[in-house]
Amino acid sequence: MSDPIIALVMLGLFIVFIFLGFPIAFTLMAMGIGFGFYAYFTPDQLLWDNRILYLFTQNTFSVMNNDVLISIPLFLFMGYIIERANILDKLFLSLQVGLRFLPGSMAVAALVTCALFATATGIVGAVVTLMGLIALPPMLKAGYDQKLASGVITAGGTLGILIPPSILLIVYAATASVSVVKLYAAAIIPGFTLALFYLIYIIVRATINPALCPKPKDVEQYTVWQSVVMVFKAFVPLAALIMAVLGSILLGLATPSEAAAMGALGGIILAIVYRAFTWQRLRESVYLTARTSAMVCFLFVGAATFASVFSYLGGEHVVKDFMLAMNLSTLQFLLLSQLIIFVLGWPLEWSEIIIIFVPIFLPLLPLYGVDPILFGILIAVNLQTSFLTPPMAMSAYYLKGVAPKDLQLTTIFKGCMPFVAMVLFTLAMTYVFPAMVTYLPDHFFNQAVEMERDPNDESVVNPDFFKVK
Repeated sequence: MSDPIIALVMLGLFIVFIFLGFPIAFTLMAMGIGFGFYAYFTPDQLLWDNRILYLFTQNTFSVMNNDVLISIPLFLFMGYIIERANILDKLFLSLQVGLRFLPGSMAVAALVTCALFATATGIVGAVVTLMGLIALPPMLKAGYDQKLASGVITAGGTLGILIPPSILLIVYAATASVSVVKLYAAAIIPGFTLALFYLIYIIVRATINPALCPKPKDVEQYTVWQSVVMVFKAFVPLAALIMAVLGSILLGLATPSEAAAMGALGGIILAIVYRAFTWQRLRESVYLTARTSAMVCFLFVGAATFASVFSYLGGEHVVKDFMLAMNLSTLQFLLLSQLIIFVLGWPLEWSEIIIIFVPIFLPLLPLYGVDPILFGILIAVNLQTSFLTPPMAMSAYYLKGVAPKDLQLTTIFKGCMPFVAMVLFTLAMTYVFPAMVTYLPDHFFNQAVEMERDPNDESVVNPDFFKVK
């Protein structure tokens, strides 16, 4: 067999091993090293002098030395320490009380809590599970429609992978070698647009059919002043922390890593202020952070090794030639790539999709004139559907694991469908109006800066010399 055929066999075996349930990171490493011995083999070379071992070592060093990836454990720690501080239940109750005058106030409060907490953690499973324990029982007890209550929690929990500071966007930035700051700016309009669609949908449904969202009676006892105080104590500190972290990044006051470090410190301070800080919770947060960060780093090392061998064998050229032979337009290429990512989102986590499969499409972006930042935001919006679409809607399974026994999985699936439609509509809007993604990065981060020149400094070339007269 020729080397390109072996590269395709390598990719096919990897997909087979995924479906057999092998650990993905270690499978990538094993296959990268195994096929690497063949790819870099020379007859006069000792086995342990094979270049694949040097490549693996270099990839490991590069990942550990990547400045962008430093922010991942820091953001994860911020999320875990906030989660362990039991802030979520106070936040939900305060928003429920403060928003009681709105139709569907409990659902709105649940959605805002999900979005805020998902933004702080970036971990879909943790948000959906916790909100399933905290918000779902009171909503069902109040008489809320099961489908609506389930859909709100499952959809709200996925917003964290799109709305900054998103860990997904950090991983994509490291993979595609683009600016995290520009990605964050690009995600603001699509992310908040999608969240706004969710809110409008809940309020409209509750207004048209109030029986779906009965007003809770146990919140009427609070006065307006008590409501304001509760919202200020529970909502404002966490929202201020997230806005401070995000604002410092977007305004250029701090790098993502520096902002993440301050966010981690802010999470500890919040836990202390809420009298929820203990050494046990700190230890748990550190352990969970280390475990998740190690998983991401192993994926990067394995994917880099696998991709290097795959490209060396000629697999990248096979994929590129195949795509070019299809003679696709830019729109067709985007639709096909997003369809593939959508299907991959069923068996795989977003981290595995970004690190392993997205690099296959990245070399094709210049050929079709696609902005890698736009491509990244399309992926982030697209992956919302993967968490919500049956039969492998992971958000639904997370919720089912903690939901009352009488709440059927099919009911949760039905509750997800309206929100999937809104995600697809938002995705279509980004295709039709790419300025939703590109406006903020282009307006704030692509402006040329002219430096003042001292006319008496002969060491500096006069820039006017190069201007066409």
